[in-house]
Amino acid sequence: MQSSISTLKLALPKGRMQEGVFALLSEAGIRLSVPSRGYRPRISLPETETKILKPQNIVEMLASGSRDVGLAGADWVCELGLDLVEVLDTGLDPVRLVAAVPAAMIERGGLPDRPLRFASEYVRLTTRWCERRGRCDQVVRSYGATEVFPPEDADGITDVTATGSTLEANGLVIVDELITSSTRLYASPRAWADPALRARIEDLAMILQSVLEARRRVMLELNCPADRLDSICRELPCMREPTIAPLHAASGYAVKAAVKRDALPRLIPRLKQAGGVDIVISPLSQVVP
Repeated sequence: MQSSISTLKLALPKGRMQEGVFALLSEAGIRLSVPSRGYRPRISLPETETKILKPQNIVEMLASGSRDVGLAGADWVCELGLDLVEVLDTGLDPVRLVAAVPAAMIERGGLPDRPLRFASEYVRLTTRWCERRGRCDQVVRSYGATEVFPPEDADGITDVTATGSTLEANGLVIVDELITSSTRLYASPRAWADPALRARIEDLAMILQSVLEARRRVMLELNCPADRLDSICRELPCMREPTIAPLHAASGYAVKAAVKRDALPRLIPRLKQAGGVDIVISPLSQVVP
């Protein structure tokens, strides 16, 4: 008997985003088996077909409806001007699309007051930025390694950067920021309009979000005397209420809560001062509110 469940067509990114995406799926319990030199991994999700594509191709395939859901950078959605459904911002691979020029070109802290030539893979976004600049700039399309264009083949560039180190190594300084971007889960409008496919996409987003939330939190456990329980609970910034259990022989209480990892440096001393002892911090795998 043939299954009535529609196959979900999932696109995964090739290139710099792939490692982070694959790690996220793995932590969510989703197994991938990638054949050598293959672009169609086997995935442990039932009724799901996967394909590895360049991020710019992923957003194009989502817009055309040949893929249902995929992970790609917001920069290419903006560049191609496509109408997709953003389901989840993973926050992975945060980058900025910036304009940069050789340091020697800077005049009075900014760009020269004349038309300039910029090289970029992001022609549409760069052209719009040039229009806002109010100059008749020329935009030259690049196909990677954009940072090598100046000064002989272009006055400056627009390119994505995470730390700015590649730009700095090539003698370029950032003069403006066009957009910020990160890896996001996008759905095809066609798939989003299908109730069955939408439900599966939302389930996938929930599972991925549970890992992202777990990365931000830890499980904090401690013991405290009965007369210090209220003080301890007031200090704990937990998701709802802490879990409390009595200790053996009525010797106090065990308290635990999932707390933000970045709160620990100020939280642990305050819990100690409030009477907490035997404090234990444990990592979390997934958190589903």
